[in-house]
Amino acid sequence: MAEAESKSVGVVRIADAVTYQAGSIVSREIVSRPTGTVTLFAFDAGQGLSEHTAPFDALVHVVDGEAVITISGKKYQLAQGEMIVMPANEPHALKAEKRFKMLLVMIRS
Repeated sequence: MAEAESKSVGVVRIADAVTYQAGSIVSREIVSRPTGTVTLFAFDAGQGLSEHTAPFDALVHVVDGEAVITISGKKYQLAQGEMIVMPANEPHALKAEKRFKMLLVMIRS
């Protein structure tokens, strides 16, 4: 039986795991598996993701700042520490009126 690949384990302050860049969206994939992904994003003020759909539910957790998330035409204002689920196949968009960081968890099952 082959030995499993070892992974380094350590404590990370999630808000420090990705940095803001002027006029940009920065992302860092934390976990990537066939069953889902966990990605950390940093959005500079004025940046966003245009309306789109995804075939899976996605959980957004705001770890810094504030965001406006639109789901099926309804706007939600989220602040640090708040989260929302964007349902599968529902149109959604994100806008950084102020800069913010979010953790996006997508489960593919």
